[in-house]
Amino acid sequence: MNYIWEVVGRHPTGQQPTGAETIQKLCDRVASSTLLEDRRDAVRALKSLSKKYRMEVGTMAMDHLVRILQTDRADTETLGYALDTLYNIICSDEEEEPDDSEEENQQKQEDDLGAQFTEKFIQEPDNITLLLTLLEEFDFHVRWPGVKLLTALLKSQCAPVQGIILVSPMGVSRLMDLLADSREVIRNDGLLLLQQLTKGNTAIQKIVAFENAFERLLEIITEEGSSDGGIVVEDCLLLLLNLLKNNSSNQNFFKEGSYIQKMKPWFEVGDDNSGWSAQKVTNLHLMLQLVRVMVSPVNSPGATASCQKAMFQCDLLQQLCTILMATGVPADILTETINTVSEVIRGSEVNQDYFASVNAPSNPPRPAIVVLLMSMVNERQPFVLRCAVLYCFQCFLYKNHKGQGEIVATLLPSTIDANSISAGQLLCGGLFSADSLSNWCAAVALAHALQDNLTQKEQLLRVQLATSLGKPPVSLLQQCTNILSQGDKLNRRGSRVQTKVGLLMLLCTWISNCPIAVMHFLHNQDNVPFLTGQISENLGEDERLVQGLCALLLGICIYYNDNSLENYTKEKLKQLIEKRIGKENFVEKLAFITKHELYSRAAQKPQPAFSTPEHMLFDHEFTKLVKELEGMITKAVLRSSEEEKKEEEVKKTLEQHDSIVTQYKELIREQDSQINELKEQVALLTSQNEKLQNTTTQQFSQIQQHKDQYNILKLKLGKDNQQTGNQAEAAHVNGLQPEELSQLREQLEELQRQNQLLQTQLTEKDSLITSLKAEGVPSGERATSEVTELQKEVELLKAQLQSQTAEITQLQSERQELLRGSESTAAAPGGDSVYTEKTAELESRLSAQTAETQKLKGEVKTLLESKELMEKELASATSTTAIMQAEKSKLQQEVQESKKEQDDLLMLLADQDQKILSLKQRLKDLGETIEDEDDLDSRDQFDDDDDDEEDDEECDE
Repeated sequence: MNYIWEVVGRHPTGQQPTGAETIQKLCDRVASSTLLEDRRDAVRALKSLSKKYRMEVGTMAMDHLVRILQTDRADTETLGYALDTLYNIICSDEEEEPDDSEEENQQKQEDDLGAQFTEKFIQEPDNITLLLTLLEEFDFHVRWPGVKLLTALLKSQCAPVQGIILVSPMGVSRLMDLLADSREVIRNDGLLLLQQLTKGNTAIQKIVAFENAFERLLEIITEEGSSDGGIVVEDCLLLLLNLLKNNSSNQNFFKEGSYIQKMKPWFEVGDDNSGWSAQKVTNLHLMLQLVRVMVSPVNSPGATASCQKAMFQCDLLQQLCTILMATGVPADILTETINTVSEVIRGSEVNQDYFASVNAPSNPPRPAIVVLLMSMVNERQPFVLRCAVLYCFQCFLYKNHKGQGEIVATLLPSTIDANSISAGQLLCGGLFSADSLSNWCAAVALAHALQDNLTQKEQLLRVQLATSLGKPPVSLLQQCTNILSQGDKLNRRGSRVQTKVGLLMLLCTWISNCPIAVMHFLHNQDNVPFLTGQISENLGEDERLVQGLCALLLGICIYYNDNSLENYTKEKLKQLIEKRIGKENFVEKLAFITKHELYSRAAQKPQPAFSTPEHMLFDHEFTKLVKELEGMITKAVLRSSEEEKKEEEVKKTLEQHDSIVTQYKELIREQDSQINELKEQVALLTSQNEKLQNTTTQQFSQIQQHKDQYNILKLKLGKDNQQTGNQAEAAHVNGLQPEELSQLREQLEELQRQNQLLQTQLTEKDSLITSLKAEGVPSGERATSEVTELQKEVELLKAQLQSQTAEITQLQSERQELLRGSESTAAAPGGDSVYTEKTAELESRLSAQTAETQKLKGEVKTLLESKELMEKELASATSTTAIMQAEKSKLQQEVQESKKEQDDLLMLLADQDQKILSLKQRLKDLGETIEDEDDLDSRDQFDDDDDDEEDDEECDE
């Protein structure tokens, strides 16, 4: 305390201040001190007083402590003191242990006080956000107190704190980082924090799971030694249970992440299982619960089936069966293992078949089912173990018609083996033993062998039991009814409600929905009087349940009665109920079953969970049967005979209507099938039509393209034939094709048109020159003379062109005669010689035409030179007078136009020459190379003309 007085500034002389006054001084110091050391000392003093003066510190200092967390972030020591102080005022850790009564009252007061301070702290959600931010601080003195404080807040006010953390940005992720802390104390307290955080909050559970919690927790479990580990493994398993229980999303994520396979090493046990520590038992118990969470009957059937499949594939089921058959395993672990195996095989055909093949390591080997049933009917075994074995047997037969048949077969005379103990023998032994619990368990187990299986119900009617020497055997059904109806035997066996309830549940399950079993039951004359007597009596509270079950059994005999026994038809049984019991009384007794408290408990879940053996009265599957039959039996009993007749008539009418409706349905189905077939045919034809239309369109387009190509080729055929090689011409040496003949005609016609055009142009030039000559002046005599000479030359050229035109015309006519003759000379004798002569003549003429063309080229060249000279002379003459200048300009313009026309004429003559050469080449290709004398004379003539023209040019110059 001296330290505190030093901080406060006073010494303990005279009267000492109270604790409240001291705390107030410290709070003032925290609020007003400007030095960090002063605030740190004051907070440290508050921490030391927070346990003793929890109320005062929490009331006066909480706001100051929160402000310290906000302002002094840089001083980790002060932060640690503040967090420890807040933890002390929210969570009390008293070391003193008072008496039990005082402890309860004090603990309640402390819890209330902690809840009040927690509510005050979380009134500002920013305080929780601030605390989450401080958890990011790596310093041990800040992070560890922060984890403990947040855990205490969650313990005190879980839901509000969860809501604040859930909406805080990255709140859950910050807490998940605690699992990665290298300091074990922080990691371990982080596990406790996450346990509190994930309680009952599905959203936070999902976030934690998707923050890779499964992977990290399984790693910690492996690092700590799995089942041999310490309290840390237990904390990890508790956190896993929080994440997976009743959370289908996390269960699916756990399965899809292949974490089920990582659970298998947990259940590896050795041969020596003695001396298990309490922690190992706890760890293995939690591991088994974790497996059960994944395959719990309350999960969706699809998710459960997939987990069961994964557990079989990874040999987890095999490992559990090894524990089941191992020696030295503690009783509570063995019990939980049996329950776990039960739910792993429930409804899974593959797993059920594997479990049926498991044998116990005994000599001789016995099936595991037989060994378990031996424990169930043994009254010296623990009650919870016997309940677990019954649950395992029920799960083995759940939706397992094959297993049901195998169990019933062990009771049939043809399959009984006297040298071995079978499941059927054990069930019969337990059914008629002196132990009422064995009676009940055996009856329920046998009822599950008949559940929803009409075939096995009928097969079980064949079972015969030997009662005593010298007496004939009785059926199992008769023996059960005899035990119920004969009161003296019940007294010797201990007439207890549990035995009666077990036998009545077996009989109700057996004869329901089985008219043959109902007939066998009614065939015993003592059964109906016993049931009516039991129902009509006024018995105690415990016997009222037996009365209700007797009413249910009698109602099943009415509802599933096929009227094969004359004395016990439906109508007679209803009359018997009305006379001896009363319909209202009967219905009241029947309704008592569902009102029973133990009935409601059994209907909640499939596993038998009873606190004491006396509470073991109802089976889960039987509650479903009662719920199904109660309403139907009530209606069947309350209906009168007239109503039944009317109902039968209505049923017949409905059956007739149903038959008519069925016929119409069949007709509609046939019509639907026909319509579907026709639709398919229409669709097929439509598709075929579309394909044909597409094909037709494509063909039309292709035909049009071919037509266009044909027209283009037809137009270009002439040009293409001119450029055809020697190989194409060699193929037609003996004759010309029609296409070639038409092409030659077109070429000759073109040449004629060109000649006419040239004549027209020459005529125009002649008129132009004449007009220029008429308008000339004396000063331009020289130009006029030159123009006159040019006119003469043009006239000469015109004459030559006319002669050339005549020659071409004559050549065309001869060519046509040659073409016409070529067609007739093919069959005429001597036609080849005639054709050869004409061809030679044609060739000679073409040669002459070629020479003449060469001569014309020379003349054109000469004319061009003379025109240029004339232009120069005209240009010099225009400088003398103005009139002559205008005339010269006109003359020069006309001469330029003449030059252009002469150029065009030159080009046309060149083209004509080229065509003549091609024709000559064509004749050469035909094989004609002989020249006539006429050609030689024409050549000499052309040579003389050339000499004359040269002389004239010299004279002109």
